Amino acid sequence: MDIRKCTAEAIGTFWLTFAGCGSAVIAAGFPQVGIGLFGVALAFGLTVVTMAYAIGHISGCHLNPAVTCGLAAGGRFPAHDIAPYVVSQVAGGLVAAALLYAIAAGAPGFDLAKGFAANGYGEHSPGQYSLMSCLLAEVVLTMMFLFVIMGATHGKAPVGFAPLAIGLCLTLVHLVGIPITNLSVNPARSTGPAVFVGGWALAQLWLFWVAPIVGGVLGGVLYRAMSEEPPVQVAGMAPPAPAE
Repeated sequence: MDIRKCTAEAIGTFWLTFAGCGSAVIAAGFPQVGIGLFGVALAFGLTVVTMAYAIGHISGCHLNPAVTCGLAAGGRFPAHDIAPYVVSQVAGGLVAAALLYAIAAGAPGFDLAKGFAANGYGEHSPGQYSLMSCLLAEVVLTMMFLFVIMGATHGKAPVGFAPLAIGLCLTLVHLVGIPITNLSVNPARSTGPAVFVGGWALAQLWLFWVAPIVGGVLGGVLYRAMSEEPPVQVAGMAPPAPAE
């Protein structure tokens, strides 16, 4: 286990959860100047873009257990490093949720019952979508997210643009998925808010681990099967660069 890489993953996932979920909890519905669905979707995309440039050369900037598992399935990441990465990502998400709660709770009328950006299905889906609809959405959207990651970080892809392609893809899947599940595609991002909401959010958290990881693995395997030659490892939402 490389402490530098794990620390980078924890910090990156902290930023994704804090800034992404924070945009939903604090800024999405702010009176008169709320950023709305598009703003929240863009915020999540920007967290990935900024962190990919900041820590991509250190850890590969996965920020997401589904991405880590998908890259491993696609032959881009060693399986024995999955557990340390996932633990680091979940830790970052939990710390982010704790800090976000401490800030958000200072606002008059703050109410955890409003969801705290937690993911849900059925009566806890923003659009009241069924369990099956939410499951399918999370699998498909995560699969396509991994497909884009695999392609954007391939050695034949335009150099230096991977973070932009991946961040825009994350924005796009949020535009589709927020009305369905509040969009996860990331078990670490889902776990942090669910721990603080408790109750229904923890009871439904299983879906937001199972579906993204299944989708991530499918995306990694699909791209690997289509690739004409062995993937080339490059930094920025890709396998981690070798330790210096």
